[in-house]
Amino acid sequence: MKSRKTSGRAPSGHAGRPSPWLRLLPGISPKRRGLVLAWWGFALTFGGMRLLTWLIHVDVAGVGDMQAGGVHIHHYVWGILLLAVVGVAGLADRSARARAWMGLAYGVGLALVVDEAALLISLEDVYWDTEGGISIALAIAMIAVVGSVLALTRGRRASRGELER
Repeated sequence: MKSRKTSGRAPSGHAGRPSPWLRLLPGISPKRRGLVLAWWGFALTFGGMRLLTWLIHVDVAGVGDMQAGGVHIHHYVWGILLLAVVGVAGLADRSARARAWMGLAYGVGLALVVDEAALLISLEDVYWDTEGGISIALAIAMIAVVGSVLALTRGRRASRGELER
């Protein structure tokens, strides 16, 4: 019986296809990839939601609130649901690819919640009021602090074997 040579790579379940995150984040270890993607997901989702809600606020045609039975569904609801899914998925041992996707989903979900933090604090829809600035300040502070921590703790570069996961 012949022995098969293996590449030393962990099985990914994707028949030899490298993770798309390897091209996007070269040199970032799989353990760190999820954190970087969470930060990007947070920053981009926060900006995107602010743009979308502004378009709704200024009555751009074809853009409107999401409603169910005449009740406005705030986007923090989707954020909480996404965070719950990521939390449950995080309870299982995951591949590096899955951890990267979970990091991105976590950042998106957290941004959806933080963008409406002022509403959750005051229990009133203050999104466009002065009090709504709390959400913006909190999100910008989080983007700055987490981005700084990621930059300052960059540490060693990942080994070739780690990168291929």
